[in-house]
Amino acid sequence: MSIEAIIFFVLLLDAIGANIVVHFGSEWYMRHFRTVSRWFPPAEGWALYYLALVMWVGSLLYRAGKLL
Repeated sequence: MSIEAIIFFVLLLDAIGANIVVHFGSEWYMRHFRTVSRWFPPAEGWALYYLALVMWVGSLLYRAGKLL
C-alpha cells in the first residue's frame, strides 16, 4: 500500500467522522470542546464539501492505480 493510499484512508476516516459529529453530535461537540467549537463550529455544508473533496481525490487515486 502506498503512502498516498494511507493518507487517503486517514482523510476518509476524518471526513466521515466530521459528518457524523455534525449530523448527530453537534450538541455534544459544543459542550465538550467549548474552546475549539468557537473557532471551528460544526457546519453541515463544509463537512459535506470536505467529504466530497476526499472522495474526488480517492477517485483520482483509483484511476491512477495507486489506491488498491
